[in-house]
Amino acid sequence: MTATALDIAQALLRCPSVTPADAGALGVLEALLTDAGFAVHRVTFSEPGTADIDNLYARIGTTTPHLCFAGHTDVVPPGEDSAWSHGAFSGDVADGLLYGRGAVDMKGGIACAVAATLDYLAANGGNPKGSISFLITGDEEDVAVNGTVKLLQWAAERGETFDHCIVGEPSNVETIGDTIKIGRRGSQSGVLIVDGQQGHVAYPHRASNPVPDIAALITALNDEPLDAGSAQFQPSNLEFTSVDVGNPATNVIPAQARAKFNIRFNDHHTQETLRALVEQRLAAACGNRIRARIDWLPSNADVFVTKPGAFTDLVSASIADATGRTPEFNTGGGTSDARFIAKYCPVVEFGLVGQTMHQIDERTPVSDLDKLTAIYRGVLERYFK
Repeated sequence: MTATALDIAQALLRCPSVTPADAGALGVLEALLTDAGFAVHRVTFSEPGTADIDNLYARIGTTTPHLCFAGHTDVVPPGEDSAWSHGAFSGDVADGLLYGRGAVDMKGGIACAVAATLDYLAANGGNPKGSISFLITGDEEDVAVNGTVKLLQWAAERGETFDHCIVGEPSNVETIGDTIKIGRRGSQSGVLIVDGQQGHVAYPHRASNPVPDIAALITALNDEPLDAGSAQFQPSNLEFTSVDVGNPATNVIPAQARAKFNIRFNDHHTQETLRALVEQRLAAACGNRIRARIDWLPSNADVFVTKPGAFTDLVSASIADATGRTPEFNTGGGTSDARFIAKYCPVVEFGLVGQTMHQIDERTPVSDLDKLTAIYRGVLERYFK
């Protein structure tokens, strides 16, 4: 008998795989996929200053079309276990709800993809009319340097190519079938630094106070929109997140003020053109008096979009068949590993309902696991017609 999504999800949830620990989660998938005939590879990546991360790539079939299911088995810390009504790593079911850290983000989604694939293979002689793969990392919830981005490079060096990919992130807002993520905005952070001249507050003419200047620059950079949005994206937004002068005294004018910010940007920009635009606006706001600069922080979060077409229509039709709903195509929210996959093939995100992700008592209805499994099963039937 083929393992159900609930069986697989419970086995995964009982592995306390808080980044960077794997805690046996990839081993659960390796055993299931190996038994089903997949060629399974476990690959560990390293980077100075970061933890080693274990990853999994599994494929069955050698021909096209090639559909990849991607995701992550690492989870965020659960907080105080005593605050959970069911243990954070218990995988308990109560009143039709499956509890556990990662139930929706995103062990539940992975479980549904595996269950749907195993069922599809069992009904089709053990082989797809093409190829199915799983690209699973343990490094999505943290710095994301030893996970999907390197696993994709490793696969490409082996000659692997992908035609399409589904990431099982919890894309739905209220109910299964309401939203497909077809893209994500990019993310770029920086620090605005304004230099002044330290001095005594009683003698301001002997000093230059950077605090009013940084306030004026923050206002100037916030006042003018970066853009008006695009066909698939909402407008880009620049948000200041902290202002600091590091000054413990009340009678000293500080020498410097700093403000951290983050920009979520759409497909009107690249990281390079965005930085140039902000630098230009800063220079205009500074004029010839204010001394300011931006320290741009490294970013691996580029904007991407999979424009509506045959593949998104196929996923949408499978959702409509299983739920009776026509999903909305959406590009909102934060970043995900789909930003890396988009460089290799068209990718969409569709998983469970994300309302409880990262919360105490993260949970999903068991019925949602069944629905998502049916949707993925429908995708496979349509994809390999």
